Amino acid sequence: MSPVIDVHCHIYPDAIKEKAVQSVGRFYNIPMDVADGSGEALLAVCAGSPIERQVVHSVALSPHQVTSINDFIAAQCVAHPQFTGFFTLHQDFPNPEAEIERALSLGLVGLKLHPDSQQVNMDDPRIMAILEMAEGRFPVIMHCGDYRYDFSHPRRMQQVLRRFPRLVVDAAHFGGWSIFDLAVEYLENENCYMDMSSAQAFLGPRRTAELVRIHGTHRIMFGSDFPMWNPVEELDAFWALPFSDQEFAAMTSGNAERFLANQLPA
Repeated sequence: MSPVIDVHCHIYPDAIKEKAVQSVGRFYNIPMDVADGSGEALLAVCAGSPIERQVVHSVALSPHQVTSINDFIAAQCVAHPQFTGFFTLHQDFPNPEAEIERALSLGLVGLKLHPDSQQVNMDDPRIMAILEMAEGRFPVIMHCGDYRYDFSHPRRMQQVLRRFPRLVVDAAHFGGWSIFDLAVEYLENENCYMDMSSAQAFLGPRRTAELVRIHGTHRIMFGSDFPMWNPVEELDAFWALPFSDQEFAAMTSGNAERFLANQLPA
């Protein structure tokens, strides 16, 4: 089987690597599986496992954080060749086009947005302008779903996908964290990828397998949402599901390779 790609990993600088983990735990009101959210901690957790490549990113909660976060992610990718970096933007950043060009020049390959943390509707005109720049050029990971908020509701993702049919998107967390059935209603037939991070613990194995079948193994990508969950434990639980070797190969590497190459689902 091909080496596994984890498409959904958050990492943080040393100065905030523990504080950030605690903050994420409070945001979701769950105990965190890992205390240290650094890139080095991620590699240590995955050492000796089949997970040999990680897509890493962090989220800007204010405009002034954008450039420093992108510099950090780029530096981590240079230090750790296993990492593939995604850059961040913020809806109030003054010149997103220039920052996109700068981030791509640093070797970052895609964009990560988190509408709930950033407190903005994913179909807000400011976000749509950014996604228009992304269409046909680089992939986007978008946090989707939260029962407490409407910012990232699956119906908004549906509107994004229909507005930009060539946009390559990972609608994270099966397209609707904590509102998984609504993601089925709005996104079952849409042309997007979905990672399955932060889902197994809430769904259980039977429902996880059912959602994979509903959305299609050609769309699903393995993701852990580190440091919320231990990537190796997430992979072990995933591999216990009733899928063929060919299907697992697609979901743990093949689909991610296409996504990172900015190709729509096969």
